[in-house]
Amino acid sequence: MSKAVPQSLQRRTLLKGAATAGALAAVGAAFGAAARDPWARAQEIQRRFAAPLAFPQRDFPITAFGARPCELVKVLGYPTIRKKGELETQAAGAHDSHPALRAAIAAAHKAGGGRVLVPAGNWYLKGPITLLSNVHVHLQAGAQVLFSANPADYARDGDYDCGKNGKLVLTRWQGNDCLNFSPMVYACGQKNIAITGEDWTSILNGQAGVPFEDGSGNCWWGMNPKGALPGAVHQGVPNPANPDSLAQVAPQLDQQARDRIHGPGAAWRADANYLPVLSEAGVAPEKRVFGLGHTLRPSMIQFVDCTDVLMQGYLVVNTPMWIHHPLNSRNVHIKRVRMDSIGPNSDGIDPESCDTVLVEGCEFNTGDDCMAIKSGKNRDTQFGPTRNMLVQNCVMNSGHGGITLGSEMAGGIEHIYAQNIEFRNAHWATDPLWTAIRLKTNMNRGGYLRHLYVRDITLPNGVQTTPRPYKPLPGTRLGDKLPSTGGGAVLTIDCDYAPSDDIVRTRPPAVSDVHISRVRASNVNGADGAYSCHQIMVVLGPVAGSFNGPAGTPLLPLADISITDADFGTPRNAADPWFVYNVKRLKLVNVRIAGKIINTEINA
Repeated sequence: MSKAVPQSLQRRTLLKGAATAGALAAVGAAFGAAARDPWARAQEIQRRFAAPLAFPQRDFPITAFGARPCELVKVLGYPTIRKKGELETQAAGAHDSHPALRAAIAAAHKAGGGRVLVPAGNWYLKGPITLLSNVHVHLQAGAQVLFSANPADYARDGDYDCGKNGKLVLTRWQGNDCLNFSPMVYACGQKNIAITGEDWTSILNGQAGVPFEDGSGNCWWGMNPKGALPGAVHQGVPNPANPDSLAQVAPQLDQQARDRIHGPGAAWRADANYLPVLSEAGVAPEKRVFGLGHTLRPSMIQFVDCTDVLMQGYLVVNTPMWIHHPLNSRNVHIKRVRMDSIGPNSDGIDPESCDTVLVEGCEFNTGDDCMAIKSGKNRDTQFGPTRNMLVQNCVMNSGHGGITLGSEMAGGIEHIYAQNIEFRNAHWATDPLWTAIRLKTNMNRGGYLRHLYVRDITLPNGVQTTPRPYKPLPGTRLGDKLPSTGGGAVLTIDCDYAPSDDIVRTRPPAVSDVHISRVRASNVNGADGAYSCHQIMVVLGPVAGSFNGPAGTPLLPLADISITDADFGTPRNAADPWFVYNVKRLKLVNVRIAGKIINTEINA
């Protein structure tokens, strides 16, 4: 495998170097004045984005480089992962405008920066939009970019030549570093970049439910078990392309260590399991090669190790996996973006190990978490925590969680603020939002969450009103009640999320200083009554039975959580409106549940 990436860029992206650590320290010092009032820090985050990014006043229309619009036809595919139906896609023989757009970006970059214009019309790209420093790609009103439904087009232009697996890019998949397909929009190690739209008629279309162009009948979503064709290899079944012994890639480990990492049987050879096994085994990221012959879907929009990033003003639909995934980046602004992708793992915005992030004015309709704040998994924690993030003035509809933290949070999460959020849950009758505020981690994903502040949130249609029960490891006992950690609560803190997914469970999480105020949840009328949720909160601290690390390792209870000035409407489970386990100093102050005011402190 040959690599064309300069050594300096490899150091920036594969290591948490001194420069990155210094930048984080400087940002931390700048926030020092906000220590007394936690919301003063949120104001400082917003202030950092007061001045817009500046680009030279030069335009580079893609039509000047040979781009031509395409016609659309209808094909049978998957508009959502749950429904087969017709989709619009490019007509056979459509002109490929990818070379033109790539040339326009290169010309703008060479000139010292500028704006690459995508005019109104439908534009077919057989490859990714790869941004370079000082370049702003702008979709005008009525412009739609259709990314090809062909994995080979995203394994053609990367910096790492991996032979039969393709030319791949450095990326991260569900918290683990690897070489894989390029995301549809990608940048690595760039500064001062933007992708924007005029309005929500400016569309980025990932075509994840459109059948692959190779005629196989599969699609991007078919790489996930939920959409897989019968008998097809997908991310959840052993892939013959992966070695049958971990000794082939981690010879430094003895057999006992290898067994401890991957467990019994061959399940570890499934791509979704093999990657975290490589992380636990200490295999270097540039040796974790996927791409062609594998089933790890790319994110839609991903910026790795970038500074000063803007994503604004467009609609993004039908994405292979996570929609927005900034990684190890700084000063990231996501504004007035609408997301509509009901596919597997279609999280809306997933900042991972990022510092100073502002998300505002966005609308979410997603097949997974609307937003999931992350910081790595297993041993991939070199980029540190996600910190200093403000989310405001957003609307969230379908999704597993509204504002979610985790589950891949091994590097930690701190100083997160959310305000003026409407968890609209518009599709409550058919596709409800599972929970509004959700933290999920376990004994493998570990990490810490501290200083989460949420205020002024409304739930006009509540959340899901039926339970999604916890699935503990065999033999784990929490008394006679099984908490509904998967959904049905307005607030869920789950420190034993999907414990059976991880073999190594040696990193207990630590959660403290979570403060939520001014919550208004309304009931919806169902066949058996009017309810706002199943329970108002499920707070599950670390579960000792899920830990398989060294004896004597502290398993800290959750601590210092408060809910103040809240009206939760009427929970369906009014007789038992919350579940709490392994927590200290959880305070409810002026909290109304089914019309009754509660003031109490819970230690459980």
